[in-house]
Amino acid sequence: MSRTTLRHPRPVVAVPSLVAALLLALVATVAQAGTASAAAYRYWGYFQLQDSKWAFATKGPEQVTPADGGVEGWRFAVAGESDMRMPRATVTFDQLCGGTAAQSGKKRVGVVIDYGRAADTEDGKQPPSPVGKCAVVESKATGAEVLAAVASVRSEKGLVCGINDQPATGCGGEVKAVSPEAKATDTPVQLAAATPSAQAGQTAAETKDEGTSPLAYVAVLVVLAAAALLVVTAARRRRAH
Repeated sequence: MSRTTLRHPRPVVAVPSLVAALLLALVATVAQAGTASAAAYRYWGYFQLQDSKWAFATKGPEQVTPADGGVEGWRFAVAGESDMRMPRATVTFDQLCGGTAAQSGKKRVGVVIDYGRAADTEDGKQPPSPVGKCAVVESKATGAEVLAAVASVRSEKGLVCGINDQPATGCGGEVKAVSPEAKATDTPVQLAAATPSAQAGQTAAETKDEGTSPLAYVAVLVVLAAAALLVVTAARRRRAH
């Protein structure tokens, strides 16, 4: 009688499922490591106004030639690749350059300089308020030359490090720990130097009207009333005689 040897079946391992699980775990680990090591920097960002919205410049200011009627923006902040900080004020070319006369052979470019918040600075001090300027430069002037026409610029190796001594030292340094205040959402601001052209026209009209004081109108009415009284009195005297 022959003997049949019974063999235990080998355990079946779901290799594809195991590999998928390992890959998912690896991806999660890498993602966590990437998030933990995501760097933030304290630097000046460069922007252009497009369709009434700020767009991050894809080229450096020395490689950009702004068009006549364009608006450039600069913002100092603590930011990374995923939390870019744009200028907090959105204006138009007319608001910045409407009162500046055009010159032959030159162009006018609006410039917004946003020095950021106290949380963006290294020493925590309140920086100057954002300002708006109108640069009148040669038609072929670059973005760097446009900025230099309205502000003092400190740069290193083509990187704008400081504008009007903000900050006085440092250049795009890495920020190891970003404070909650620096992570907070920006609050829009208005520029004191930016006056809508319509409002400017209204102001001019009001200024023109101010040349005639209300008291002058009263004086004219008094004179007219006195003249009318004299005419009536003279007429009565003639009738009496």
